[in-house]
Amino acid sequence: MAGSITSERLLSAEGRQGRPLIVTEDAELLDDLLRLCAAAGVEPEVHHGVPERGGGGRGGGGWDSAPLVLVGDDAAPRVRGAARRRGVLLVGRDQDDPGVWRLAVEIGADHVLRLPDAEAWLVDRIADVAEGAGRQALTVGVIGGRGGAGASTLACALAVTAARGGERAMLIDADPLGGGLDVLLGGESAEGLRWPDFAGSRGRVGGGALEESLPELHALRVLSWDRGDSVVIPPTAIRTVLAAARRRGGVVVVDLPRRVDEGVAEALAQLDLGLLVVPAELRAVAAASRVASMAGMVLRDLRAVVRGPYAAGLDEESVARLLGLPLAGELPVEPGLLDARDSGAPPGGSVRSPLARFCAAFWAEALAGGVPS
Repeated sequence: MAGSITSERLLSAEGRQGRPLIVTEDAELLDDLLRLCAAAGVEPEVHHGVPERGGGGRGGGGWDSAPLVLVGDDAAPRVRGAARRRGVLLVGRDQDDPGVWRLAVEIGADHVLRLPDAEAWLVDRIADVAEGAGRQALTVGVIGGRGGAGASTLACALAVTAARGGERAMLIDADPLGGGLDVLLGGESAEGLRWPDFAGSRGRVGGGALEESLPELHALRVLSWDRGDSVVIPPTAIRTVLAAARRRGGVVVVDLPRRVDEGVAEALAQLDLGLLVVPAELRAVAAASRVASMAGMVLRDLRAVVRGPYAAGLDEESVARLLGLPLAGELPVEPGLLDARDSGAPPGGSVRSPLARFCAAFWAEALAGGVPS
């Protein structure tokens, strides 16, 4: 149970830096709070009362400058005289204590939390202040209008191009039947976690911890599949991992399957923009229209990327018009793409290639104004 005393959003971006502060003498409550801080990847500062100014120790700033203050209900009387500030949470374990609201008002707490019910909420808040309140990653999903449309190739090229341009880039393979983007990038044996390792994720995953755990290929982090038989990841795990990827900032590129199940819907809901890759032929347009219809039920902004060569009577604008989608661009024919892949070069690895130029133009506009218009 979490109760709110103020409707104002709890902000960690008031300029405070350092570790969260715990104020309690309750040994059981302290154990719980230390466990939750560990789950959020944070080492807190611990005191029995309001710490003296400047007495926070390593990385601590005391009552005034700690990014978050967790006050045990046993310690509330000892902090009554402390300066009022944002980011104070009153935490206890007694679900039936009617006096807790009076204590919260006396110390100026933003929220009243009761454990264990509020544990997930509290881990999120602790992790928020640990990771800061930076801008979330621009998240782009790529979907094939039909099989073999080239969606995985474009997804890899977008991520490779972003990383080459100095962006913090992560590539997420959300298609368990696609063969693995790590294989496409030549890193199937690279050390790091794969999707099955995250299958049990339900709580908070730190963005930094996620980044460090994944294989690094071509200056970007890649979350792909292992070579095992597991092809199902619970929607809760997909939501948790993608949320962590977005919090780390930069850009996130997600390679999506053409079917939409609960897990894919979770991924679609976190995209800023979707790119539907459509070969310029009538059967591909017909197939892509069904994919667009399904994805469009969840994704707010879906746009067409048209790939040549063109069938008679079709061009990029007519394909986008038939699909009822905005046109994100034309993906030019690149005859040497397969040869480059066989030689170990990643998609988009050559700066002068048509694919790399397309991706560079896309990011130049997307990162300047949010998404291309």
